[in-house]
Amino acid sequence: MPTVSTAGASYAPPAASPATATPVGGRIASIDVIRGVVMILMALDHVRVYSGVPAGGPTAGVFFTRWVTHFAAPAFVFLAGTGAFLHGRKLGDPGALRRFLVTRGLLLVALEMTVIRLAWTFNLDYAHYMLAGVIWMLGVCMLLLAGLTHFSTRTVGIFGLVVILAQQLVALPAVAMPESVRASVGWIWQILYFGGPIPLGGDASFIVLYSIVPWIGVMAAGYAFGAVMLRDAAERDRLCLRIGLAATALFVLGASITLFSRGGQADDGPVLFRLLNQQKYPASQLFLLMTLGPTIALLPLAGRARGRVATWLATFGRVPMFYYLLHIPLIHAMAVVVSLVRTGAVTPWLFGNHPMRPPEQPDGYMWSLGLLYLVFALAIVLLYFPCRWYATTKARRPRAWMRYV
Repeated sequence: MPTVSTAGASYAPPAASPATATPVGGRIASIDVIRGVVMILMALDHVRVYSGVPAGGPTAGVFFTRWVTHFAAPAFVFLAGTGAFLHGRKLGDPGALRRFLVTRGLLLVALEMTVIRLAWTFNLDYAHYMLAGVIWMLGVCMLLLAGLTHFSTRTVGIFGLVVILAQQLVALPAVAMPESVRASVGWIWQILYFGGPIPLGGDASFIVLYSIVPWIGVMAAGYAFGAVMLRDAAERDRLCLRIGLAATALFVLGASITLFSRGGQADDGPVLFRLLNQQKYPASQLFLLMTLGPTIALLPLAGRARGRVATWLATFGRVPMFYYLLHIPLIHAMAVVVSLVRTGAVTPWLFGNHPMRPPEQPDGYMWSLGLLYLVFALAIVLLYFPCRWYATTKARRPRAWMRYV
């Protein structure tokens, strides 16, 4: 999932070695490293889509293969807001930031509906399947954030927290309106909060996977968090730890109370699975606390990371949009090769409307977890080299269009 580049922002970066720091343009190394981590986790989930492995399950391997990828979307959206704040400080002109966010937002929406949809499906049946996925949501939230930047950073942060914590209030008008009215305007609330398929006539539908609420709240909160990242290194680390650990503690407390107040049966799965199995669509308060808390708390550790692994992570984190545009078609193509090697033929299932409306999975198609992780690791290696080239080119010989990719 792409975020706004912060290269060249006028702030003091933490001290770092060449292994992790990308001092070009004064980038904040911890943001790049964390963003690189969640980019890799996102790739794991998308390999899972084409592997046929379910999104969670009774075994620890399947459950945590899905669960660990939950950190990707919240971190991307939150850090997109942080990146917007830092980019605005670099530009020094609120109007220029708003124009950038509007242009970037429209570009992301267009890419979701065209290039990314084709990468997911490898088919051209646009008339019957359109997906409002994470890139669409990110683009719309950037458009809304452009308007929010008219207000103070503090106000934007308060707005973000209120949207996250009181998100269910958005649903009340839809619940209260008569059924006859809801039939004609209910699609608005699907985009805003409920998600799901919006009929377009016949068997065509526009599927909203990521609704706007609560994600605009997450981006707005991330925007305000940018002010924390401008503090000196010691104070920034303390604030990140306090915020992150407090959010994580609130999750543990809230999830435990909710879990034990509801009770459960033995066949509901282990207690730990039920504790961690929080609602993602739309993202509940507990889901966001569970994912954003550790993400923020780990920023100080990411800022001190050194070595080759940290370098790889920071490389991915510096070019998120470029990475995103490459990784889906690459993983999809690798799944085609795996099918050919395993069976001697390419299953038509791989050309269905992934990830939300694929046809029924062929018998015996599902990969083992070992094969899933092998393909995932190979994909990350293959992605590193073009990402390194693009990051270097973007830093040394930037073009105007590179701000958007």
